[in-house]
Amino acid sequence: MTEPRPAEPVAQAFEAERGRLHAVAHRMLGSHADAEDVVQEAWLRLARQDPAAIDNLGGWLTTVVGRLSLDALRSRRTRPQPVYDDQLPELVVTLDADPVPAPEETAALADSVGAALLVVLESLGPNERLAFVLHDLFAVPFDEIGRILGRSTAAAKMTASRARRKVQAAERPQPGPEQRAVVRAFLKAARGGDFDELLRVLDPEVRLSVDTAEGEVVVLGATKVAASARFGAGEAALGRTAVVNGRPGLVSWGVDGKVASVLSFSVADGRIIGISVVNDPVRLAELDLPMPE
Repeated sequence: MTEPRPAEPVAQAFEAERGRLHAVAHRMLGSHADAEDVVQEAWLRLARQDPAAIDNLGGWLTTVVGRLSLDALRSRRTRPQPVYDDQLPELVVTLDADPVPAPEETAALADSVGAALLVVLESLGPNERLAFVLHDLFAVPFDEIGRILGRSTAAAKMTASRARRKVQAAERPQPGPEQRAVVRAFLKAARGGDFDELLRVLDPEVRLSVDTAEGEVVVLGATKVAASARFGAGEAALGRTAVVNGRPGLVSWGVDGKVASVLSFSVADGRIIGISVVNDPVRLAELDLPMPE
C-alpha cells in the first residue's frame, strides 16, 4: 500500500520549509543523516493529514520535527552511541605556563570554538536542547515549545534559560577563574579517589565523551563519570593543565614523551556538565606538544 501524497500546493509549501526543518533537526541531533530521516518522517505524516485542518503549516511541521527529534534524543539517553557526523573541531591547546598565543593561534581558537556549537549542545539534556535550539536559534515561541515538551510556557522558559547558561559558559573563549577552580577541584578529587567530592563538582547529567581510534565512547551521569574519573586518576596525576579549544583542560604524556590524551571541561553553574577526552593517536599526532622538562 502506497502512502498518500499531499496536494501539489502543500507539497510545494513543504519543499519551501524543508531547508529550515533540516536545520532544526540537525541542531537537535548533530547528524545530517538523522536530520534527513526526521524530515522525511514529517513529510510522511503530512501526507496522512487533511491540509484543511492545518492552520499554520510551518508551525505544524516545526512541532512534528521537534517532537520526532526529542524522541530520538531521549532514546539516545538510554542507548548512548556516537552520532555526531560533522568534522570534529581542530584541537587548539595552550599549556597554562605557555606565553600568550600568537595571532594565528588565536584565530584558530575562535574558529574551533564556533565550530564546536554542536558539541556543546551534546552536553544538554533533551528538553534543554530542544528549548534552546527552537527558541534561541529559530525564534519559536515558548508556548509552542511548551506544547512540544508537554509543559507550561513558564516551564519552557526556565528550561531554555538553564540551557542558555550552559551554552554560554561552555562557549567562552577563555576559561574564567571560577571554571578553573571547579576543574582543579575535580582533578584533586580524581587523584585522591574522593568519590563524594567528584559527585559534588559533577552535574547530575554530565556527559563524558572519549574519542578513541575505534570511535567515540559516551558515558552519561555523575555516578558513572565519577567512577571513570577515579579509574583514570593516574593519568590526571601525570598531566598538566591547559586551555583546550577555549575551555579548561588537561594534557598528559606517555613514557615515550608523546601526548597520550587531551581533556577539556565544560562548566556551568559551578559544576562540570561535559568532559571531552581525545585518545585517538591520529588526532593527537597533529599536536606539537613535547613533554615539559
